[in-house]
Amino acid sequence: MSYQHVLLVTDLLSDADKVALKAKRILAGSPEARLSVLHIVKDDMVRFGYELVPASSLSGDVDSEKWQEARAKLAQFLARNGLEAINSEVTAAISNSKGIINYCREKDVDLLIIGRHERHGIAAWLVGATADSILPNVPCDSLVVKLDQPVLE
Repeated sequence: MSYQHVLLVTDLLSDADKVALKAKRILAGSPEARLSVLHIVKDDMVRFGYELVPASSLSGDVDSEKWQEARAKLAQFLARNGLEAINSEVTAAISNSKGIINYCREKDVDLLIIGRHERHGIAAWLVGATADSILPNVPCDSLVVKLDQPVLE
């Protein structure tokens, strides 16, 4: 199958390069495919009536140090891995899962590539894995790259 729009989701941790390598292999086999790269910044949420919205969308705080640092890390990640993305985006969402699923739907993604860290014991129960929570709901094919234990950075 030839993919048209590939989304690489990254947490920008040190093992993210393993996921980028898989994306490069997929893109090499689909020269017409477009690549988008998404990184979701953990953001504070504010309640508006019955809805939760990212605080940064209200305050216009997308130029804060946290956001600038995330954009710089994403640019370094793309350069280090030799990836040419038609769209590289740092965004906030109520949850990583919802942000990824919404992006896939809105941008007509037909392949999602994401890494999954192994978690065991109470960490698996408390934290879970973003990949596990999106797979039942993502509207496209998915490639989940198995990674080692979570990297703390």
